[in-house]
Amino acid sequence: MGLSFYKRGQGKYTRMISALGGSVIVAIGCLQLYRTLDAADIGLWIETMVPVGLFIALSVLMMWMVNKPNIADFMISAEGEMKKVNWSTRQEVVVSTVVVISVVIILAVLLGVSDFVLQLSVGWLVQ
Repeated sequence: MGLSFYKRGQGKYTRMISALGGSVIVAIGCLQLYRTLDAADIGLWIETMVPVGLFIALSVLMMWMVNKPNIADFMISAEGEMKKVNWSTRQEVVVSTVVVISVVIILAVLLGVSDFVLQLSVGWLVQ
């Protein structure tokens, strides 16, 4: 496979953003490793080069993984399916959100009232 990209023009953004997201996670982990090694005070060379080397190695692994045929084919098909999705309009989302919040409030009131009535009933029966 070498340095060539598998199906270069297909799923480009999905693979690129996935690799970037993975590299950000790796960078945060390497930064935490650097802070841990810095606190251990084991020498500037080791404190800096171990996290940098690990970041480079894992970033190369990430690029290799997103270009691996079975993973790349999955990402290509996922991007194709996302293009077929019929996204809701802003107005539909707002109306749906208002309906959900209204139903939650109504159910909370009903549960509160029924709980209060049951507390009074049980308190009356116990006395």
